[in-house]
Amino acid sequence: MCGIVGFTHKHWVPDSDRIRSAAATLIHRGPDEQGVFESSLCSVGATRLKIIDLGSGDQPILSDDGDVVIVFNGEIYNHLELRRELEELGHRFHSHCDTETVLHAFIEWDTACFARLRGMFAIALWTKSTKRLVLARDRMGIKPLYFARRGDDLFFGSELKAILIHPEIERRLSLDGLDCYLSLNYVPCPWTLVEGIEKLPPGQWLEWRDGKVSTDTYWSLPTGIVRDWTLESAREELDALLRQSIREHMISDVPLGMWLSGGIDSSTILHYAASESSAPLKTFSISFQGRSFDETAYIREVAERYNTDHEQLDLNPEADLRGAIEAFAYYSDEPSADAGALPVWFLSKLSKTKTTVSLSGEGADELFGGYLTHRANRLAAHARKMPRQSLQLALASLGLWPVSDEKISFEYQLKRFLEGSLLPPERAHVYWNGTFNEAQKRALLRSELPPTLNGILSELRDRTVASDDDLAPYLWFDQRYFLPDDILNKVDRMSMAHSLEVRPPFLDHRIVEFAATLPASLKIRGSRQKVLLKELMRDKLPPSVLQRKKVGFDIPAHEWLRGCLRSLMTEVLLDGSSEHDSLFRRDVMETYIRQHMERKINVGYHLWGLMVLFLWMKKWGIQAEASRETRVWIQEKTGTYT
Repeated sequence: MCGIVGFTHKHWVPDSDRIRSAAATLIHRGPDEQGVFESSLCSVGATRLKIIDLGSGDQPILSDDGDVVIVFNGEIYNHLELRRELEELGHRFHSHCDTETVLHAFIEWDTACFARLRGMFAIALWTKSTKRLVLARDRMGIKPLYFARRGDDLFFGSELKAILIHPEIERRLSLDGLDCYLSLNYVPCPWTLVEGIEKLPPGQWLEWRDGKVSTDTYWSLPTGIVRDWTLESAREELDALLRQSIREHMISDVPLGMWLSGGIDSSTILHYAASESSAPLKTFSISFQGRSFDETAYIREVAERYNTDHEQLDLNPEADLRGAIEAFAYYSDEPSADAGALPVWFLSKLSKTKTTVSLSGEGADELFGGYLTHRANRLAAHARKMPRQSLQLALASLGLWPVSDEKISFEYQLKRFLEGSLLPPERAHVYWNGTFNEAQKRALLRSELPPTLNGILSELRDRTVASDDDLAPYLWFDQRYFLPDDILNKVDRMSMAHSLEVRPPFLDHRIVEFAATLPASLKIRGSRQKVLLKELMRDKLPPSVLQRKKVGFDIPAHEWLRGCLRSLMTEVLLDGSSEHDSLFRRDVMETYIRQHMERKINVGYHLWGLMVLFLWMKKWGIQAEASRETRVWIQEKTGTYT
């Protein structure tokens, strides 16, 4: 597990410290070893967290003839199979690490090798003889990879900070990214919050050759291939796939543990992992003792059932919440308004005390229909058949209800549901978990935003119109955007901030492809969700775990921003926000804060997103003023830029 970084320099000569300084920004991702490679046209570097083959495998790795060099971040779970095939083809190896296997696979099969890799990865390969740089990212976007073009050159890195170190890169806030961030709580690929820096989409590779850049897709999310599964046949297939995936994900030369929430996803991972281990497994959890959303009872039941070596941390206002949030500005790299980053930060810190690798349950909700939003989509379809005035009247009457300090109270859910029912289906889907609507964004900002989110949502709208399945298009959207750009991004940054590798076995691409062939009835049936997964685990996990409602891994943002985090919020959004007055309206933020404190509204997640954004902008010197090119583009498109 590593961080990778590099850049081309076609018409200029970088100083000798440039690549080393860029690599140093990623030392938290790889504290065990750092290395660089420099040539007349390209420089690359890597920082390594040793997981496999501790005695060798330091990066960068060069081919025997010195023509090809690789830097690699991730794990390839089938690298031994590939290595045997390559050895039969005449390749010779000097280490036991998967990085060297990927190098030889590229030499043998070129970009076709990426479709042969099973795992999570971000890769950079430089070929001296052809003056060619190739980047690639894993199918589901588990590992990050950013790039920016300046003139004929390409800059890349595992995190934004590895690109921002270059003086050639302007630090301007991307209005495309901001349009999405304020509504979604994350920035969907390929955009970022820095103008001119992009994410390489999952399942794609990029080639730089003599200043020219091209991209191609080696894998896409599967759609439209539903098979006639019976419950029994689907259960047998999923059992075999999970067993194989988890067995592969447990390969490690360093201590390995599990993240345990007491929900079905993490408990399923633990069940299969326990069957592969002869010793008690290490498990780690975060609790919220005394709160309605505390999962301690379920965690304890599962941990005792599998006799794990369990560690648990209670997250409460006595913890150093402020210190962690301020650290996000550096380590989260690109801000995420997902407040679940806070417990993931503390969970990663706890896990690192005893392990270097953890397995987690990410991906099951997106594959098997586990989110409440998936049910809300169906309920809203019925609600939209009612007169619009009736929905508006019901929503207005809810304004008389007192707001709650609960993390996500019934009152909050019902208001968001009715508001979403007044929106088109594709926009409602992102509004359920989102924050600012279009009218609120217009009121908050002094400048018109480009309609970037509309473009993304049009993809979802087209798919819903073309599909007879009322679930599949939304699962596709969640897998395409929400999963890599929110969930996996959050886990990667918070875990790597503590030099911890996290592996999600549900996201083995064979399981993803299998899930896409399931009919909707094996995912959601009435009020039952993740039907197949629960049927698979019915005779394996405690009934309490199977029957419980889903509890999101999150914080009580509404309450904590009224209490223990109030001073930090006001310092960031009011006392220290004058530098952003050219774009954000201070009076609107003041109104939100006042109404929130007076319990007239619950906008804790809105305020959290703004607070994290402003902390990040200050840390990295991101300018709120858009570039001239962006201003002209918006003026041409909308005629409303001021």
